Amino acid sequence: MYGSPALPPDFVSLPYANPDAPKGGRIVFGNTGGFDSLNPFVQKGTAPWQLRFWGYESLMGRSWDEPFTLYGLLAESIRTAPDRSWVEFTLRPEARFSDGSPVTIEDVIWSYETLGAQGHLRYRGFASQIDSIVQTGARSVRISFNTDDRELALIAGLRPILKKAQWQDRDFTASGLDTIPIGTGAYVVSDFEPGRNVTLRRNPDYWGKDLPFRRGTQNFDELRIEFYGDQTVLFEAFKAGELTALREFNAEKWETQYGFPAVLRGDVIKSEIPHQRPSGMTGFVMNTRRAPFDDWRVREAMLLAFNFEYINDTVTGGAQPRISSYFSSSELAMRPGPATGKVRDLLQPYADDLLPGALEGYALPVSDGTARNRGNLRRAVALLAEAGWTVQDGELRNAQGQPFSFDVLLRQGDGGNQTVIEIYSRALARLGIHARISTVDDAQYAARIDQYDFDMTPFRRELSLSPGNEQKLYWGSEGVEMPGSRNLMGVASPAVDGLIDRMLATESRQEFTAAVRALDRVLTSGRYVIPIWQYDVGRIAHARQLHYPETLPIYGDRTEFLPDVWWYEDN
Repeated sequence: MYGSPALPPDFVSLPYANPDAPKGGRIVFGNTGGFDSLNPFVQKGTAPWQLRFWGYESLMGRSWDEPFTLYGLLAESIRTAPDRSWVEFTLRPEARFSDGSPVTIEDVIWSYETLGAQGHLRYRGFASQIDSIVQTGARSVRISFNTDDRELALIAGLRPILKKAQWQDRDFTASGLDTIPIGTGAYVVSDFEPGRNVTLRRNPDYWGKDLPFRRGTQNFDELRIEFYGDQTVLFEAFKAGELTALREFNAEKWETQYGFPAVLRGDVIKSEIPHQRPSGMTGFVMNTRRAPFDDWRVREAMLLAFNFEYINDTVTGGAQPRISSYFSSSELAMRPGPATGKVRDLLQPYADDLLPGALEGYALPVSDGTARNRGNLRRAVALLAEAGWTVQDGELRNAQGQPFSFDVLLRQGDGGNQTVIEIYSRALARLGIHARISTVDDAQYAARIDQYDFDMTPFRRELSLSPGNEQKLYWGSEGVEMPGSRNLMGVASPAVDGLIDRMLATESRQEFTAAVRALDRVLTSGRYVIPIWQYDVGRIAHARQLHYPETLPIYGDRTEFLPDVWWYEDN
């Protein structure tokens, strides 16, 4: 995207992979809930989320040590116009699907067209930006764009390539367990029990095993996913040795509940893996499509009532710092105080549409750490009154006499978030607000989220050091009415749309950084999410036979890091 790739043309392996890692062994992960589909590329059904990472490849691949660089994977070479108005890929002649058939340009074009028209929403936005896609040679294809967006040439390289012939007489959009998409990756589904487990085996004839990009990666013979009803049962399964690796997101639990016998014997190792990526946003999102969360004053009152310091101390022992903005803990984060310089220049055209704090500076409310949180609750009462909500007969009501009540939508088994909401609801009750918890199964949850049928719900968006077109999917105004978008909060902001466009069009890294910092200001001061704690270090407990390289990527323990560059060795 900017500058030159860090690796030379003759690189031996990715810098954070161990090129001499042994092959073999197995790793067993745990998921909560269940699954009713093995097709991770469509909107319908619930597929194990890991499948789209483990069995499928794209024309290019990421180095998790470089935010803005891709390297050839299925493609042996890439050409692009100086203005990035088109990109041309040439396939490697050895590229094969898992069934041994060659990857063709026909498969590439079909994959782009089908995913763009019938695939999951995360693929459809890109399709609307393609002007044409044509074959230019026996193994080459050119994609031309209709938008001034320099990132599109890179995004084009990251679409999964599927086999056209597999779907000739099948409905690609249908969910279910009767069809497993054929991919080009090193792993294929070898066995499954509906809703209970899925096993993938490494393909001994995997076409890319000798590529420098793949050397030292995909080392396990078997990857398995076991499904459990909730996190408590899953943790007990890990303690009993049924699982071999587990990510822990609660710092206090990491310190207090990982003293079980397998850890004490040394059979389970606790590894902490640092990273340099942004915090992203984790918390509870408010649906601004609905009253009363369509009023920013109400949303600010909800933030004031959320006693983070007390809740954090109760749930995590106060060990995890709070997320302060969407890109906090990175160079892309908004700076404290009033907007200055290029950031202010970028925000100024939208000044009339910005909420208080975007230009002047905004920081999340801080409590005194006591359970009562009196100071912040008094400020919340004043804001609610300003928004038309006053206490009448012990309940907070608006001018029409309607009580302030709302639902918090949770998945079954989400005990951690339920604990947080139960503490929060007691504070809201002191304001006269009634918060109800609605717990539903995975299928119901997915359906309601797709239709924005919720008031408040847990929220997580991982953000990278190279934000791009996915920002439109996360908070672009087109997603306000479109079912199934990832704009859960319902952001409809000219400033957000304009800053994303500016971010994507610039050729200057300095202006790019300013645009992201300005976007961070608009999103944070929008008060759409009640942020909780950030995951400032990766905590992974694992069987002692599982190892990872000493050299770590800047993205640290990102999802693809485990199992991609880990290996099994009994020593």
